[in-house]
Amino acid sequence: MNKTDRIYHLAAFLRTRRRTTLAELQAETGASRATLMRDLAWLRNGLNHPIHWDREAQCYHWRASGQAEDAPEELAGLWFKPSEVLALLTLEHLLREIQPGDLMQRHLQPLEQRLKKILRQSGLDSAAERQLGERIRVIGLGQRQVPPQSFETVGLALSQRRRLAMQYQARGTGEHSERTVSPQRLVYYRSNWLLDAWCHKRNELRSFSLDAIRHPVVLDEPAINVDTEELNQTLGNGYGIFSGKAVQWATLRFTPERARWVAAEQWHPEQKGEWDAQGHWVLQIPYSDDRELVMDILRHTPEVEVLAPPALRAAVVKKMREGLKRLGDVA
Repeated sequence: MNKTDRIYHLAAFLRTRRRTTLAELQAETGASRATLMRDLAWLRNGLNHPIHWDREAQCYHWRASGQAEDAPEELAGLWFKPSEVLALLTLEHLLREIQPGDLMQRHLQPLEQRLKKILRQSGLDSAAERQLGERIRVIGLGQRQVPPQSFETVGLALSQRRRLAMQYQARGTGEHSERTVSPQRLVYYRSNWLLDAWCHKRNELRSFSLDAIRHPVVLDEPAINVDTEELNQTLGNGYGIFSGKAVQWATLRFTPERARWVAAEQWHPEQKGEWDAQGHWVLQIPYSDDRELVMDILRHTPEVEVLAPPALRAAVVKKMREGLKRLGDVA
């Protein structure tokens, strides 16, 4: 039994039995007397667990106190198994990856420090943590940088349920506009941050890329609240970030070679997939606006065929022809 498992088991055993002798603890954990004494001292003095030695009865007992300052450290590292330590370290890497800039890093730094403390309490010293950390990489592909001040201001408006005034550049048209929105939720999608909000200029729900927001200002006027079900129906059912209420279903067929990869991928939470008799993977995906879906289909060309609907197939063929023409391969 390793150190983390042993201490976890020791604390649980003491809490359950209430009174137990040193011999019983040795039999239960398989540890030596010296090791048990160190573990008990750390539980009692390092983590503030109410473990007491009864000299007359020659046993240990768990005597919980009602005072808050005597409460044990429930979040201490001993509650994590070795496999969970790796998960925590991965989480710490993810925090560094998704936080947009120095400003948010300062806000999240206490949480990162807490995670590091838990890792150390789990028996992972600084050298082992560094070596293990070097074996974990989090790579955000296609990540667009969000100005830290924008992220903080948007988050403030969202948490305080206030309207947000901002300048926004639509990526599809390049148009700059002044917007007032009621923030509903932040979405981290494909390594980028989006804001789902009610747009008071368009009088409808829209998704805004945080990296395209400039000069956001929190207003005193309260934000309107949109029901979660309506949010999901409007922005969550269609494919990707280009979604809407008018949902269609795309049917794609992948070659047996590409199918071995695509069959393991999730393109949409409500997708449907099955193998046909020839070993192709037939994938059905809901979508409304086809722009992002077309890009993903082209990424798998020529190993994918659009079976339906005809309009989506035509859109993919059009993009392919435009690309070939730009490259000079067709007249």
